[in-house]
Amino acid sequence: MLIKSSTALRNDYGAISDLAHEENEPIYITKNGEGDIVVMSIEAFERREELYKLKAKLAAAEELRLAGHMGVSLSDSRARLERMYD
Repeated sequence: MLIKSSTALRNDYGAISDLAHEENEPIYITKNGEGDIVVMSIEAFERREELYKLKAKLAAAEELRLAGHMGVSLSDSRARLERMYD
């Protein structure tokens, strides 16, 4: 976990930005010794958002499975793909 002070952010934004891009993880910024905000690169943020979306889709599929939804069999999926590519 990367932790920096708000003073470091204010006085040396470039170094914090470089660190965010190099480490590809959130940087926790403190204010008066307490957690205040989190800074991360756009790339890291977008990867995290995609991961959340994927996890939500998997959770929805699992809910359907637990509710008894049968889904699509492997043979049905294969036949459907073959029709699409013929």
